[in-house]
Amino acid sequence: MTDPISDMLTRIRNAHLALLPAIEMPHSKMKESIAKILKREGYINEFAVDGKTIKKLKLKLKYSGRKGVIDGLRRVSTPGLRRYVGSTEIPNVRAGLGISILSTSQGVMSGTEARKNKLGGELLCYVW
Repeated sequence: MTDPISDMLTRIRNAHLALLPAIEMPHSKMKESIAKILKREGYINEFAVDGKTIKKLKLKLKYSGRKGVIDGLRRVSTPGLRRYVGSTEIPNVRAGLGISILSTSQGVMSGTEARKNKLGGELLCYVW
């Protein structure tokens, strides 16, 4: 697998389309950080890390009736073309209705947190 973050976003997108209550994927620290942000912003119900030797990341998805809370996910920075932004260049997603997720020097954080802390970094993805 060349892009684990893109794989995570695709699994979430496919699970929402199939109305699955939970999904499971291989664990990494970056994926866990993204899951923390999604939980904090209200896009998923909860997440957990299971396993001792081979860790798995489990996400419980959030639905509003028969429609998922997440309308869309888009990977911005890819392994073939990295995209970096400064603190003043962090984009608003869907006129403030979505979030951007950045990898900064102080860890993975949402665009509003990075803007508040005056940090730039690699623009990982958009969620709306």
